[in-house]
Amino acid sequence: MALTGRAALLAALGSLPVGIWEPGWTGILAVNAPLALACACDYALAAPVRRLRLTRSGDTSVRLGDTADVTLTVANPSRRPLRARLRDAWPPSSWQPGTEQAASRHHVTIPPGERRRVTTRLRPTRRGDRRADRVTVRSYGPLGLISRQGSHEVPWTVRVLPPFTSRKHLPSKLARLRELDGRTSVLTRGEGTEFDSLREYVPGDDTRSIDWRATARQSTVAVRTWRPERDRHILLVLDTGRTSAGRVGDAPRLDASMDAALLLAALASRAGDRVDLLAYDRRVRALVQGRTAGDVLPSLVNAMATLEPELVETDARGLTAMAVRTAPRRSLIVLLTALDAAPVEEGLLPVLTQLTQRHTVLLASVADPHVDRMAKARGNTEAVYEAAAAAQAQAERHRIAEQLRRHGVTVVDALPDDLAPALSDAYLALKAAGRL
Repeated sequence: MALTGRAALLAALGSLPVGIWEPGWTGILAVNAPLALACACDYALAAPVRRLRLTRSGDTSVRLGDTADVTLTVANPSRRPLRARLRDAWPPSSWQPGTEQAASRHHVTIPPGERRRVTTRLRPTRRGDRRADRVTVRSYGPLGLISRQGSHEVPWTVRVLPPFTSRKHLPSKLARLRELDGRTSVLTRGEGTEFDSLREYVPGDDTRSIDWRATARQSTVAVRTWRPERDRHILLVLDTGRTSAGRVGDAPRLDASMDAALLLAALASRAGDRVDLLAYDRRVRALVQGRTAGDVLPSLVNAMATLEPELVETDARGLTAMAVRTAPRRSLIVLLTALDAAPVEEGLLPVLTQLTQRHTVLLASVADPHVDRMAKARGNTEAVYEAAAAAQAQAERHRIAEQLRRHGVTVVDALPDDLAPALSDAYLALKAAGRL
């Protein structure tokens, strides 16, 4: 039982203390008979809180940056009307800063034996699972002098998925894929591609693609057309170790890597290739295998939702062994990790041949836009020193990338906004060259 501000104001205006009694108290604090009687009647007419029945329904998943609506149904089984304020508590990251109070608090009036619905709109600021906390209800009497208060556990979970902002690049990449696949007038030829059909020779065609036997049977010169091989296996490997926790812009490197992996997965599944996912640091954090083309993207998004960087050094030997175990046949292994000197030279390079001797390896890394801005800075002594430091850091990344290329690895090093399209372009280039 709680005294409301209205009752306190009346007591102050009457210049008399208020008498309040509650079970468990040892005595009466003061005497103000009329107000005490009014408070007692108000308390008796307030609907009981603990008898309320609460259930939830609504969204169970939402992309980061979008809104999710969770509906709370409140049933009043008592014989007294419920006049209440309700707080639907969720973790602070369920809303934008400063909006939690307006979004989580509701006023409800429920007649006896009826129910009402209130909707809490979430707008999460982080990926992962957001679990509802307690629902606190404060029930008032008709005079608003005294309130009853209690809490109910009403479980509900909303999974916050990666935003997949790079999906805007998908139409242009699919158009390029259709060109490679021979479904437009642009046809490609490369080692290891599959023969598709014959067509008439046009100036500019590679003379090596002329089919002389078919030409001998007709009056025009015939050339072979080719389409990239399908049903290739692609393994996306996310490094979730210490280096993935570094922030680039407003988000960890891991988020940019996941966005790039999702665009590549969407593109590869449309190309008829099979896509798996492995997230690893010192142990397996996520593993997605054997999904159909229509199910692979939702499965990847759901698996990535709860991934967080781990502040441990990635076990490169264990990662390599797990990748080989996950991809026993020739595959394209896309390793999304950092191009830092120590982790690559001391961890990855000594075990890299276990991957390159059997698989095609593509390494993608997120560059820091702040270093890029520093490299372009001029104007004063401090800016020149910063530019020199940035140039040294970029030269170190180029040196590491060149070492990886000498081992047969294709390297993509790009800023967060450019990494996803650059990685997809590298995949299309490998497909056009018949290296998958």
